[in-house]
Amino acid sequence: MEMVDPIDLSGFKTVSLYERKSKVELETFSRPPFKGMTFREFMDSLPDILGARDLKAFSKAVVEARRNGRPFMVGMGAHLIKVGLNPVIIHLMEQGIITSISQNGACIIHDFELAASGRTSEDVQTALGDGSFGNARETGEFLNECAKEAKRDGIGFGEAVGRAIFKGDFPYKDYSIAYNCYKLKIPLTVHVAIGTDIVHIHPSASGEAIGAATFTDFRRFCTLVSRLEGGVYANIGSAVLMPEVFLKALTLVRNLGYKVERIVTANFDFIRQYRPLTNVVQRPTSCGGAGYSFTGHHEIMIPLFAAMLIEQL
Repeated sequence: MEMVDPIDLSGFKTVSLYERKSKVELETFSRPPFKGMTFREFMDSLPDILGARDLKAFSKAVVEARRNGRPFMVGMGAHLIKVGLNPVIIHLMEQGIITSISQNGACIIHDFELAASGRTSEDVQTALGDGSFGNARETGEFLNECAKEAKRDGIGFGEAVGRAIFKGDFPYKDYSIAYNCYKLKIPLTVHVAIGTDIVHIHPSASGEAIGAATFTDFRRFCTLVSRLEGGVYANIGSAVLMPEVFLKALTLVRNLGYKVERIVTANFDFIRQYRPLTNVVQRPTSCGGAGYSFTGHHEIMIPLFAAMLIEQL
């Protein structure tokens, strides 16, 4: 067995703590909360470190973009609706902060069901056993008819859904994102992957109509992305579909000669995933701008983020 002597430490070089560069300083620390503090005081009390620093920086970027007349686009997944955040999203639309909404197909399902009945999200595990999962009659009939109307009228799926809810007699439509987009004249695009939504298993579904409606919305989304220079894009709760749609739209508009380089992006989700991180946060901002990633429960993070935006207006 080889005999190994302990290394000689006598030549180890040191530097003074007071001269060494440090990444954390007391000036960046939090301040303790106190009873009766305002939200602005709460914001200012957050540490200027990592996630808190980034959330403050991202909210500031959104506010500055809107003050300069630049867009704040939001791409979203359905979990945002299922955790009760429609009122927050709608309020940001009403305040002129969110300038467009882009969704996957599941979003309009939950959005319609809320407008029609004030409830949504079935018990999949129970319903799957007897084959009743996804068989809500009104949901299938309404959304599949909207797709056909969109194809007939040459409009996007999002506009068709918003228009139908706007004109229809739905007792809870004030809680609908699609309805409010139509009422406020805010673009809503819906991006469907055929076979992923419950309405696709209904006999009223038309692949031709759904494809035409969602393709129109993809092209409308590309128009929105072509205007994104100096603006902000947030992907909230979409792990695959919206990050892929955003990346394809971005390369298309750059290919067509639109300058979309200096942008700020962010991804919000309750776990970190590869596709949103690369397709939203990192790759699109490699030419300029900044990208942020926030991990946490939507029902906590999004109201917090929205309050920070409102406070800075």
